[in-house]
Amino acid sequence: MASSSSNKGADKYESHSPLPPALSPPGESEKACVPMKKTSDRKLLPKARRGYGSRGQKIQLQTNQFKVSMDKKDGFFYHYTVALFYEDKRPVEAKGIGRRVLDKVYETYASELQCKSFAYDGEKALFTITSLPRNKFEFDVVLDEISSNKVGRTGSPDNTEATDKKRMRRPYQSKTFKVEISYANKIPMQEIVDALSGIVSDHHQEAFRVLDIILRQHAAKQGCLLVRQSFFHDRVENYKDIGGGVQGCRGFHSSFRATQGGLSLNVDVSTTLLLKPGPVLDFLCTNQDVKHPRFIDWTKAKRMLKNLRIKVNNMEQKITGLSDKPCKDQTFSLKQGRDANGEVKSTEITVSDYFEHHKGIRLLDSANLPCINAGKLKKPSYFPIELCTLVSLQRYTKAVTSMQRASLVEVSRQKPRDRMTSLSNSLRNSRYNDDPMLRSSGITIDSEFTKVEGRVLPAPKLKVGREEDILPRNGRWNFNNKHLFQPMVIDRWAIVNFSARCNIKYLIEGLKKCAHAKGMDLKDPFNVLNENEHMSRKPPTVRVEELYATLMKQLPGQPQFLLCILSEKKNSDIYGPWKRINLAADGKGGGVITQCIAPTKMNDQYFTNVLLKINVKLGGMNSFLAIESSLSIPMVSQVPTLILGMDVSHGSPGRSDVPSIAAVVSSRCWPQVSRYRALVRAQSPKVEMIANLFNFVSDTKDDGIFRELLDDFTDTSGMRPEHIVIFRDGVSESQFNQVLNIELHQIMQACKHFQESWDPKFTVIIAQKNHHTKFFQANAQENVPPGTVIDSRICHPKNNDFYMCAHAGMIGTSRPTHYHVLHDEIGFSADGLQELVHSLCYVYQRSTTAISVVAPICYAHLAATQVAQFIKFDEFSESCSSHGGLTSVGTPQVQELPRLDEKVRNSMFFC
Repeated sequence: MASSSSNKGADKYESHSPLPPALSPPGESEKACVPMKKTSDRKLLPKARRGYGSRGQKIQLQTNQFKVSMDKKDGFFYHYTVALFYEDKRPVEAKGIGRRVLDKVYETYASELQCKSFAYDGEKALFTITSLPRNKFEFDVVLDEISSNKVGRTGSPDNTEATDKKRMRRPYQSKTFKVEISYANKIPMQEIVDALSGIVSDHHQEAFRVLDIILRQHAAKQGCLLVRQSFFHDRVENYKDIGGGVQGCRGFHSSFRATQGGLSLNVDVSTTLLLKPGPVLDFLCTNQDVKHPRFIDWTKAKRMLKNLRIKVNNMEQKITGLSDKPCKDQTFSLKQGRDANGEVKSTEITVSDYFEHHKGIRLLDSANLPCINAGKLKKPSYFPIELCTLVSLQRYTKAVTSMQRASLVEVSRQKPRDRMTSLSNSLRNSRYNDDPMLRSSGITIDSEFTKVEGRVLPAPKLKVGREEDILPRNGRWNFNNKHLFQPMVIDRWAIVNFSARCNIKYLIEGLKKCAHAKGMDLKDPFNVLNENEHMSRKPPTVRVEELYATLMKQLPGQPQFLLCILSEKKNSDIYGPWKRINLAADGKGGGVITQCIAPTKMNDQYFTNVLLKINVKLGGMNSFLAIESSLSIPMVSQVPTLILGMDVSHGSPGRSDVPSIAAVVSSRCWPQVSRYRALVRAQSPKVEMIANLFNFVSDTKDDGIFRELLDDFTDTSGMRPEHIVIFRDGVSESQFNQVLNIELHQIMQACKHFQESWDPKFTVIIAQKNHHTKFFQANAQENVPPGTVIDSRICHPKNNDFYMCAHAGMIGTSRPTHYHVLHDEIGFSADGLQELVHSLCYVYQRSTTAISVVAPICYAHLAATQVAQFIKFDEFSESCSSHGGLTSVGTPQVQELPRLDEKVRNSMFFC
């Protein structure tokens, strides 16, 4: 969704003079000259902390990081590689079997290993504290498995009465594995000590990885399900049904971290989704919300069941698919001994008849249903579905519904005191100090929460209409008896109703009354068009296109905006097609701002929230920072500064064919920091780095995302930026260098490409929400107050990072945002940068509360989510174009997303 600017001449990047007064409307700024500095070579490496913040009221807190003492500092972790093979020397590819094999190795060959404890990662790495007696071992171990009564493998049951009586009498079938353990290298424990001092080497991450693997090994011995560094016990009290045959399971996360206060163990409550164990038929009926198996959609069932583990006749199997025919029709060749010439005799028999006549099992429900296939495509192994049950502790990795997501939030939610109690219990029950490898490492873990000192920054003052100020309290404010800063006049609008249950008259009157109170001039709608009942059975795209065409014929001209009433609040099939036909420039409509609602309880607060979104989408503004209008934001207000928010969202788990969606929003109309526009593009699936910030191919019409955003900033601000602040969401610490050397590098190259002498300064900040650090007040009765910032004690020993809770945690336990300042050429002070971040949590135009992460990142996420719904991604892989797609080096082409219509391209359509 990008466009090539029609005005890309070099004169746009010539020097200009300072911008006239703040808050000038777009297009009214005079262009002028600013001298540029010559660029010097830059090393794109994370920068060390320059100092600590001091502003704000001090507050004493506790955190869920527990002090770790390490007495042994001169030892080594010995790393060995593990290779597993079957008896015929084929490598073992099945996941989950490695721990069973290595446990058997230790049980059988403990003396050869000198009874040394080891930590195994479940795949190819094994670690010990002292070296094993040899550099290489080769072992043969036998795992016993309970026998099965599979039918259909190479056309026969595994147990036949005529040919394999001996096998039938054996209660177990055994499988032999060959195990090779080879020395790889040794990792000094001193690496951990050095990391705590801020000395980073190539091996320090390996050393911390070993400690985390020891924790995983410890949890595996307790029978936990392991999900990265989270552990889940199979206990009834840990489960909560969230519908659809899925359960939320509460466990705990545990990982070692290097902090300024030394080594610490981060322990937190963690939740994952698990399948509800039990009969497969019951699961499918619940998952598809049908009352009888005959209503099951077997195409969906096949996708859902693939690779799940079942138990049948006390034998665990993995589902590979379903049979093409029902049990009563699905046949296989049943071997029945040998004839006089020694040749195998066989007869065709159905799965249903086999179980009835040879196993004495009469099928009740599944004779007319497909069989479970637990074999291979050419060597199927069939089981009647009614005999199969799902085993416990299986993760659910498919997409969840909005109802399931809401239920999961309820499962995960805990008040601060309850969470502290859970964490204390988890640490005590884990008994880490009893683990032999941790003891051998000289590691002991304190049971007390670490005490830290935080600071509470004051809320920034906001400017609203009629030159009034608002001072938020507890991270919240309202527009009672207040006007919006820049209210819009709306005299051309209409309503489209896809829901017959809405009281349209009450809705219109409520919106008009609320708009008048907020300073907006909202006229009566031109038209209210209700969908005919018979249309609701047609495909969503057809419903939208027909209703849209009908509406446009009835209107006297193009409306300013359309209000769309949906029947479902979330996941409505109408939402994506409706947004596309209004916003996208694909010939069917386009260029109309739209607001979708699904009203349930309509009151003044609801009307206010809807009008806030409509006003800003149409170009108005609801509030501004007082320091924004007074030009007093340090390092931003006095120097042309572009603020970027970047995010990449990926398809549902398991959908490798769905492209990732990259969104970049940019500030406009400097010195404002509250107005933004967005660009959204598709890129290769599961690729986290944004590929098209700058297009290095010189003969293309598209210079990339950054060029279009830069053009917009220059057009609306009257000059090019000298400072560029980048907020990046969704990357892990292992990807920090990629952000600097791929994404920032692209932007720097773009600056050089557009004008060699242009040398802006950059600051790059990563925002992480997906972490496990929490903060608690001394009494733990309430969440930490909004504006709480922590930049010492539990932060990185060297790098520039800090935690901030800008929002008021009203429910559950607040999750702070962890900000990492990777690159800072601009030279912000610690206080200056923290206050900028805090202030940007108050410019989110959709609400009257401070949000938990800076607004540019939230806007990027909203833009990506909304535009992604323009396309039905189930059909994306089939409709991929072979030309005009977005590409990155070494990746296949990806179809472009529809581009926004020119009339809405610069709007905050995503709000």
